[in-house]
Amino acid sequence: MLETNVTRLLRIKYPIIQAPMAGGPTTPGLVAAVSNAGGLGSLGAGYLAPEQVRSAIREIRQLTDRPFGVNLFVPEESRASDETISKMNEVLNGYREKLGIDANPAIPKYSESFEEQAEVLLEENVPVFSFTFGIPSAKRLEAMRQQGIVLVGTATTVDEAMKLEAAGVHAITAQGSEAGGHRGTFLKKAEESLIGTMALVPQMVDLVSVPVIASGGIMDGRGLVASLALGASAVQMGTAFLACSESGAHTAFKQKILTANEDSTEITSVYSGKAARGIRTEFMREMEAYTSDIPEYPIQNALTRDIRQAAARANNPEYMSLWAGQGLRLAGERTAAETVEVVIKQAEELVSLMGKLGGKRS
Repeated sequence: MLETNVTRLLRIKYPIIQAPMAGGPTTPGLVAAVSNAGGLGSLGAGYLAPEQVRSAIREIRQLTDRPFGVNLFVPEESRASDETISKMNEVLNGYREKLGIDANPAIPKYSESFEEQAEVLLEENVPVFSFTFGIPSAKRLEAMRQQGIVLVGTATTVDEAMKLEAAGVHAITAQGSEAGGHRGTFLKKAEESLIGTMALVPQMVDLVSVPVIASGGIMDGRGLVASLALGASAVQMGTAFLACSESGAHTAFKQKILTANEDSTEITSVYSGKAARGIRTEFMREMEAYTSDIPEYPIQNALTRDIRQAAARANNPEYMSLWAGQGLRLAGERTAAETVEVVIKQAEELVSLMGKLGGKRS
């Protein structure tokens, strides 16, 4: 009943993609559970070293024989002067002292090598490669296509979607402003690209020929049916899976997901240097007073990493990055398979109901 261009393209049963949330939530167990349930599980591998990516892929394959995806962050040119970094560290040292960790930690590198990560995906021949923050080189994409890997790019505007289509992707994720986590914007400033999912999807569908995947605030069967009605061929859901038993999200993070409301999130760059939507924390509120420049991503992300990790060890969510979308009241404490089942059951009931309503004549 819910077969679409995306289910055929990805060889999955249901048009549901679990968002590739980097930083721990998308464990091999969660990825495999979603794939086994008929959706597409996705590994958020942006922060993993190449050999960690390889290990996770092989673990997923031990848990499922179904298709799955791996997501990477396309590297961007980032700049931050020594003075900007030093000023930020002065402020962050206050948090480090509060959390009982060393000031001015040594940071050998700001991010992992995208090219080395991508090479692992080729060597392991992953079924689906999704990417965010831009477009990989034509050479890299061609190598993936030649190997039969499905390519899925992320766009926050129609112009970005058109660029992705021209680059030869097989499908595009339309990331609405309601979505949790980092904004995938790459042509303009993030604050100039905050289009809601309901407005973004149909405009994108009208102007690109490849399938569109709706993302942002979609938590249940109603969101799935609405997205399909707008012309999308599937949905990508992240927050809906964060509280699942297979999720690697911290226990305190899961509790926040289950108790926060639709007005509990905001977009901030204080954790990573890149705009991202998350549950409002004490760190976000306090950093509003910081008037100097925030180092760009991935520099700021590396500078705050020890603070976020120390906060996690202390079970203190107020200094952790709690990425989440605006559909929080609809989150539930289920297994990944139960989440897929509930969404599909509700969607099928709605489709059946609408069919009956459409059959009535006055």
